[in-house]
Amino acid sequence: MAFIDELKIFIKAGHGGHGVERWLHEKFRDKGGPAGGNGGKGGDVYLHAVRNVGLLQKYAHKDEFVAQNGEAGRNRSQYGRNGEDLFIEMPVGSIVTNLSTGEVFKLDNDGEDVLILRGGQGGLGNEHFKGPENQRPIETTNGKPGQEAYFHIELELIADAGFIGFPNAGKSSLLNALTNANSKIGSYQFTTLEPHLGSMHGVILADIPGLIEGASEGKGLGHKFLKHIRRTRMLIHCIALDEEGIRERYDAIRKELGEFDQSLLQKPELIVLTKLDEVDEDSIKKARKELPKESNIIAVSVLEEESVKKLGETISTLISH
Repeated sequence: MAFIDELKIFIKAGHGGHGVERWLHEKFRDKGGPAGGNGGKGGDVYLHAVRNVGLLQKYAHKDEFVAQNGEAGRNRSQYGRNGEDLFIEMPVGSIVTNLSTGEVFKLDNDGEDVLILRGGQGGLGNEHFKGPENQRPIETTNGKPGQEAYFHIELELIADAGFIGFPNAGKSSLLNALTNANSKIGSYQFTTLEPHLGSMHGVILADIPGLIEGASEGKGLGHKFLKHIRRTRMLIHCIALDEEGIRERYDAIRKELGEFDQSLLQKPELIVLTKLDEVDEDSIKKARKELPKESNIIAVSVLEEESVKKLGETISTLISH
């Protein structure tokens, strides 16, 4: 099943109910005074933010959302019932654009509700028009239409830190070790076909699918997910120690980030040398020397609990600064 982080849907608020012409029934009169009630208001439309990055998949074959209409007015001067408001769940990190007005709504916080369309006002019943000079009005008005528009939905993950690096760099294994996120793991490229999130004592971590050279130009899978790195506070750059060319692989990923968005290069970065258990001490020292001297660097193995614990503490410390 493909990960969906962008789609277009049509959303419509409820119409207002019509006002009605009604009359009181009195003895010895064919028709008493006016008693037509006003129509109910149409339902508004809200977006409701939830922590579910795969939620848009549910809407892949549902491209229209409609709030409930207001009820028509009733006799005996009773108002029609208001239409129920419609709440549409969207993943936290969604950027929702009204394609008619250009208005943009950003869902940054879990549980927040954002009003995007207003329902139509109810029409007026004939009782509303009663006055000293018009004792038996027959006038009514129809309910107003609700607002409607096409919306473009784009998801950009919000996380404290994002794991980046070439495929098979050990990102998913680290995320699982730190957060029990149960991200898919395998010894082949592009195991991760969609972003995964996990929480480490309140710190939100994201496993971003593996990049390759040319990702910023649309090659491989990583180009779909470069945008998700934009809203992370810190980058955790994973480089496997069991492969040659540490500096070349580091520079290649940095190059892709810069070509996509220069601001990514200004984010705080922690370099994590993975698969520590598969190399000797000399290989680790050599790898450290190849990387920029000013870098924060830590070596880790998911098989060594102490090194994973140290990595978690380092991430927490850097995030808090």
